[in-house]
Amino acid sequence: MATFLYRLGRFSFRRRRLVLMLWIAVLAVVGIGAGSVSSSTSDAFAIPGTQSQKALDLLEKEFPQASADGATARVVFEAPDGQKLTSAAHKAEVESLVADLKAASQVAGVADPYTGGTVSKDGSVAYAQVTYEVAQADVTDAARDDLKHVAEQGERAGLAVSMGGTAVTEEAHQSATELIGIVIAALVMVITFGSLVAAGLPLLTALFGVVAAICGISVAGAFIDLSSSTSTLALMLGLAVAIDYALFIVSRYRGELREGHAPEEAAGRALGTAGSAVVFAGLTVVIALAGLSVIGIKVLSDIGLGAAFAVVVAVVIALTLLPAMLGFAGTRITTGKLKTRRMRAIEREEHEPMGVRWSRFVLRNPVKVLGVSVAGLLLLAVPALSLQLGMPGDATATPGSTQRTAYDTITDGFGPGYNGPLTVVVDARASADPKAAAQDAVTLLGDLPDITSVSPATFNKTGDVALIRAVPGSSPTSQDTVDLVSGIRDRGAAALHEDTGAELMVTGTTALNIDVSGKLNDALLPYLCVVVGLALVLLMLVFRSILVPLKAAAGFLLSVLATLGVVVAVFQWGWLADVFGIDQTGPIVSVLPIFMVGVVFGLAMDYQVFLVTRMREEYVHGAEPREAVIAGFRHGARVVTAAAVIMISVFAGFLLSDTVLVKSIGLGLAAAVLFDAFVVRMTIVPAVMALLGRRAWALPRRLDRLLPNVDVEGEKLRHLLEKDTEETEGEEVPEPVPTGKG
Repeated sequence: MATFLYRLGRFSFRRRRLVLMLWIAVLAVVGIGAGSVSSSTSDAFAIPGTQSQKALDLLEKEFPQASADGATARVVFEAPDGQKLTSAAHKAEVESLVADLKAASQVAGVADPYTGGTVSKDGSVAYAQVTYEVAQADVTDAARDDLKHVAEQGERAGLAVSMGGTAVTEEAHQSATELIGIVIAALVMVITFGSLVAAGLPLLTALFGVVAAICGISVAGAFIDLSSSTSTLALMLGLAVAIDYALFIVSRYRGELREGHAPEEAAGRALGTAGSAVVFAGLTVVIALAGLSVIGIKVLSDIGLGAAFAVVVAVVIALTLLPAMLGFAGTRITTGKLKTRRMRAIEREEHEPMGVRWSRFVLRNPVKVLGVSVAGLLLLAVPALSLQLGMPGDATATPGSTQRTAYDTITDGFGPGYNGPLTVVVDARASADPKAAAQDAVTLLGDLPDITSVSPATFNKTGDVALIRAVPGSSPTSQDTVDLVSGIRDRGAAALHEDTGAELMVTGTTALNIDVSGKLNDALLPYLCVVVGLALVLLMLVFRSILVPLKAAAGFLLSVLATLGVVVAVFQWGWLADVFGIDQTGPIVSVLPIFMVGVVFGLAMDYQVFLVTRMREEYVHGAEPREAVIAGFRHGARVVTAAAVIMISVFAGFLLSDTVLVKSIGLGLAAAVLFDAFVVRMTIVPAVMALLGRRAWALPRRLDRLLPNVDVEGEKLRHLLEKDTEETEGEEVPEPVPTGKG
């Protein structure tokens, strides 16, 4: 790989105009494609094999008119203070609005509040339940405009009208202030390199790659339904890793120039060494993100594959477009006028960098530093013990939005359970008396203490499958509702089956969300084990050691636990909620922990590779273990620090998003990078290396023979090039051949 990347770097440098034109053509094609197609997004969660999905499939077959998997909306009407919706004037207005809803686009049916029993006891609140012929992803803008038109009519008539449900989407506005992360990244690179050219190239190529990736995702969205968060998270991760990968290659290129190599040769060597590490680091991120698709949840698969695609584009850009841009920059990349006196002194080796001084401090106090670091991360991880997972919905919508207003109004007028009624299905096809079985199910549900109301059973055409609506007394996201659904499915279903032979199933939005959260919670530990196992194998190949991979994996677990603790403390407990702009606390979005595990794994391996490979290189060349650690910090600490600060800045910028999922992922990833880069890789790692000494690099001979030798840092290439240089310099210049003429 190193040799191939060396040749690729030289080719891209030499044919820089061709490479640049090819990438501009690619960007133009995907840009035109993205601008000429219309993509659809969906946040619907479906899990094949779960009881809720099984019940939905049965309802789709037996109750096609009910649109079991169709979108829904709740239109909530509230009378002015001191008035009632049961008065003649208000009742006439509400019924007129309900008639307009029935005539709206894509609507399958509307439940009239006055005949359906959805008027509050005091008559101040009522709501109409709207069902659609199509799924959430297929609801058109025209259908949503019809809903808004009804709301506007009600407002003009003096009623307060709000809307919730899956057919109503909260507009997520990406604030321009997210560019703060990019501005900070630019400042960090200027400080790191002391050159506008060196700082600008990583930003330029990163932005180029991100735009290409987002356009590609938009084109894909025209053919398949993607999660609404796919592009945002691809932008978040793609921008961060693209800047980092370019930063590492540019840093190595500058180093090769300082060693006296010609620009083209320096580009080839930079790609053959740092480029190999970039490929490895990018591969780990892609594997971890793409692995999310095996869990079987479409939204998670969309997020993982979209972000993985952005990372692939970032790697390809770093390996092709970046060396081409280095060809345009040439040696100007090392002649910045923004270098401080201290930076020039460090380049002349007259002053020790901060990273070297920090490594010496850690090596002098390894036990104390290790104890404080581990104890601090474990303390931050304590809130993770109370982690509660949930799905985004109207309850977590932005305060003041129509979804949140509708949710709160229904809660005040009817009770929290009316926001998440349960759809109970009685499959009595194997029962001797289906109607008696359905009545037994209604009685069973009515006797449960946490059930507020139960509707009569509605049968299919053949009369052997019944549909029952049960309203819990607790909110859709509460643990009481989770326990209620579990009790109905376990004890209630078993009792009904024993007595009548009928099968009892619970579905609906609330039950489906419970199943999604449960499956994600169950998948977290196995996925974590797979990721950690992958880390151990990959790091064993890279470092030819057992203890170094074990240490890296343990540090990764500490980073994840501490990050989950911070996320729970902020988003679930409400600590520093005002500081981070958290309007509503509640359960953590179910996809966050497992998504964060995949991303943090990739980022942790980035820093592990770029910092520790130099330590191994120095150790193999004869340096003592402690001196190898110091050498690793001398060459890598500054760049790793800059990369970490850039990633933290980019991720933290997404805290300004209006979407809870994006905001929580932004905080989680920013905290994870902070903990993993500065506490684990730059503090715990050197402390453990000091305590292990030479044992850190030990590998049993049998295992050494079995493992392939992966030269991530391109050291073999460097030796080969040095050997070729020595042979060229050692060749004797032939003397002129005598011609016989004197």
